[in-house]
Amino acid sequence: MVHVDDRRLAVEDSGTGFPILVQSGFGSRHLFPGAVRDANRAGLRLISYDRPGLGQSDPQPGRKVADSISDVMAIVDTLEIDRLAVWGSSGGGPYAVAAAAGLGDVVTSVGLFSPIGPYGTPQLDFTEGMGVDADFHDEIAELLQDPMTARAGFMERARDMLASQGFPDSWLRRWGDLAGKDAAHSVEWAEYLAACAVDGFGADGEGWWEDWCATFLPWGLDLTQVKAPVSLWHGMQDEMVPQAHARWYASHLSDVDLHLLPDIDHTNIDENLRSTALQWFAQYAT
Repeated sequence: MVHVDDRRLAVEDSGTGFPILVQSGFGSRHLFPGAVRDANRAGLRLISYDRPGLGQSDPQPGRKVADSISDVMAIVDTLEIDRLAVWGSSGGGPYAVAAAAGLGDVVTSVGLFSPIGPYGTPQLDFTEGMGVDADFHDEIAELLQDPMTARAGFMERARDMLASQGFPDSWLRRWGDLAGKDAAHSVEWAEYLAACAVDGFGADGEGWWEDWCATFLPWGLDLTQVKAPVSLWHGMQDEMVPQAHARWYASHLSDVDLHLLPDIDHTNIDENLRSTALQWFAQYAT
């Protein structure tokens, strides 16, 4: 447990080697076992934490993405880390970028897998290519206009989300014919994702609500402060976070390599590109 003022953060640390702070889409401290195995073989050390209100971390009502900078600073100080890389996937992408923006003297490199972009910015059509319906737009509008009503509706949906994401079998059913056919849709991945969902929901879903708000409300970040090299991998088949989000990051970061991959989607990018990302991180492990 790491202390940030009067709050506690639950941190998972995989061992020794050059540290990489992992920011997952679920906001969970849990590290995928396969990633830990590969990282250890490469001499790299994966670290993650439960974002506020998720898992075993205390809540931080009203938090912004930029507030996570203080959390990362506390983790770095407690673990006595001088230099580290950051790795963000999906909804964890903004948090990885935040760490690089706020800890420029500590962060050596930034790896991004299908990162979600900011909502409401004129340079990004947030839902272009995204498989959502009109209800999604209504939910975001309600969040912006009537947060208390939006919270009540979100909590009802969150219980359904937990039922559909909190069991390994539910992930296998979601993947359909792909389930069990390759490493990206394995039982190990299904068990990991279910554990993240259960731990993330917690006792009442409050942490999911905090993360939802932080994603769609202003982040409070200045991306011009990101000086570390960035490598961004994004699947061209991704309908959950379409490639327009990747292009937005590429146009707002000063030192970024964008890789758009034709046979990659949101369900297989972490597994299929993990080795490539670890090799890239190793270049900056000094």
